[in-house]
Amino acid sequence: MTNTPALQGTVPDVIDLLVGIQPGDALDTVRRHRLQARTHAHTSYLALFAPAAPVPGSVTLAERHAVAAFVAGLHQQPEAAGFYAAALVAHDAPPGLAPAIAAEIAQGAARGPYGRYPAGPLSAEDAEGPVYRVAPTARAVLGARLSAALEHAHLLVFRPRDASPPALQELLDAGWSATDIVILSQLVAFLSFQIRVVVGLRALAAHPALPQTTEVQP
Repeated sequence: MTNTPALQGTVPDVIDLLVGIQPGDALDTVRRHRLQARTHAHTSYLALFAPAAPVPGSVTLAERHAVAAFVAGLHQQPEAAGFYAAALVAHDAPPGLAPAIAAEIAQGAARGPYGRYPAGPLSAEDAEGPVYRVAPTARAVLGARLSAALEHAHLLVFRPRDASPPALQELLDAGWSATDIVILSQLVAFLSFQIRVVVGLRALAAHPALPQTTEVQP
C-alpha cells in the first residue's frame, strides 16, 4: 500500500460523478450558483484522497479508501461505497481487502445515532445500540491497524457521543499516531458531508422544484 501523491488534474468532481451531473444540466447550474462551496468540497476530496505532495502522517491511500468505502457503506450509499472500493483496488490493496471491507459493512450495519452522554440534561437522549467490533476472520485480513480504524469510524458514524480518551487510546495502541488520528477523523467527517450532498442533489434531481408562475390578472 502506497502513500504517493496522485495527479490532481486527472481527478473528476466526485460529487458530480456520484450524482451523474453533466456540464450544462440543471444540477450543474445549481452547483455553479454555489461555486465556492463546490470548489471547497472538491479541494477537500483532493487533499484527503489525491494529495499533490507528500502529506503528514502515515495513513496510506489504500487505508483512506478502505475507510471511505466502509463509511459510505454504513451510510447505505452503495454507489459511493463502490466508488471508494474501486479506488481501493486501484491503489494496490492486498488481495482480499476489498471483500473484507464489504463484509464488515454488512457486519456493522446499524441505525443511529445512539450511545450515552455524560451524566446531565442530555442523558435523557441516551440510546442503546451495538458496539461494533471487526469479525475475527476479517481482522486477520485487515490487520490490527485498519481494524481499529474501522471500529473508530463506526463509533464516529453511529455513536459519536461515546467518543472518549479510551477510544483514542485503542487507535494509538494499534499504531495510529496523533496526526493519523486527525486524518482519520477528517476522513469520516468529510465522507458524511459528501454523502449528504450527494443524497440531497439526487433528491433534487428526482423532485425538481416546480417553476414559478405569474398570477394572471383579470
